Amino acid sequence: MRVRTRSPLARWADAVALLAAVSVAGIAAESERVQVAAFYFPNWHRRTNDGAIVFGEWANLQRAVPRFPGHAQPKRPLWGIEDEADPSVMAKKIAAASAHGVDAFLFCWYYVPGGPRYHFALDHGFLRATNCGAVKFALMWANHRSVSREVFDRMTSLVVTQYFRHPAYWRLDGRCVFSIYEVRRFVNDMGSVEAARAALDTLRAAAEPAGGLHLNLVDFHLLKEKSPLELAQALGADSITSYVWIHCPAVWKVLQFPTTTYARARTAYFDHWKATWLHSARVPHWPNVTMGWDPSPRVPPDQPWGGGPYPRSPVLVDNSPAEFELALRQARTLAQTWPPGHRIVTIYAWNEWTEGGYLEPEEGTGYAYLEAIRRVFGERHEDR
Repeated sequence: MRVRTRSPLARWADAVALLAAVSVAGIAAESERVQVAAFYFPNWHRRTNDGAIVFGEWANLQRAVPRFPGHAQPKRPLWGIEDEADPSVMAKKIAAASAHGVDAFLFCWYYVPGGPRYHFALDHGFLRATNCGAVKFALMWANHRSVSREVFDRMTSLVVTQYFRHPAYWRLDGRCVFSIYEVRRFVNDMGSVEAARAALDTLRAAAEPAGGLHLNLVDFHLLKEKSPLELAQALGADSITSYVWIHCPAVWKVLQFPTTTYARARTAYFDHWKATWLHSARVPHWPNVTMGWDPSPRVPPDQPWGGGPYPRSPVLVDNSPAEFELALRQARTLAQTWPPGHRIVTIYAWNEWTEGGYLEPEEGTGYAYLEAIRRVFGERHEDR
């Protein structure tokens, strides 16, 4: 029997159709995934705007002292004291994050009336790393200082031109994720909720050529509002998340000085999440997993620690990698309640060493916290 041979053009069409089907299937599978975004604190080898190095948070970490029996301080990074503005150093961080299931770094990004601050880790390190893009990045505007509308508009221009258009920028549904830390401060700076929404609408319009804006709000200030969801909706927020469990009022209520168990804080956080955010479908809340909490290194060693306001707050203890993994699994289950493509878990934090929240390997635990993420969420690959 004669077998009919398909023409090269027909075989090429078949190949294109197959690739398209695989691509669609891959996009669908990707949208089903729960993505992991880790907050990144960029103030270790601090640089001034003229490039001069000032020894930043590494100094606080190195001089930390134990404050109670069994207190594991100072922490000792396995990678040592490194300059995160060095692209080769950042490439190592990116490779470790990607290999252990982290999809994006949410950089704490500072912009004040004088311009950007503490941006060298991102601009000189991450964006110049040879594997930039293996992990995406986004900005979490740490607006600890007030700005005017004029300053906000200047910031908008910089954010869109320098970051949103970068191929490694983290996008959801094609839109650039941008987070605001202190929501109430921003509203007060703009003068009213309406004025804040107008400023954000300017950012939305400017972001359109880059794919649009996905506005995320950190719940630190929102939880102090009488109607947090109403404010989030009034500002046009697309999502909400926590920066750290300690900001949750339910967690704060269970803290005891000098220490509180990680399991107790975890239970309080997730109980509050389910009671407050589970049915807030109009503005989804990305559940957070806090690796630990211990800001005592930020108290000079010659000063009393005591109980009191930050950084003299209670320490979370017994936050073993196994306990952390339990939190990851709880957060993953909660994140799956949101629509595909919007299933996100945020983690505090990639490198908040002087506040006790870190995923980077440490001498005592090695890569155990990163390995917990990989077990729960799976390894990432650049082709995803």
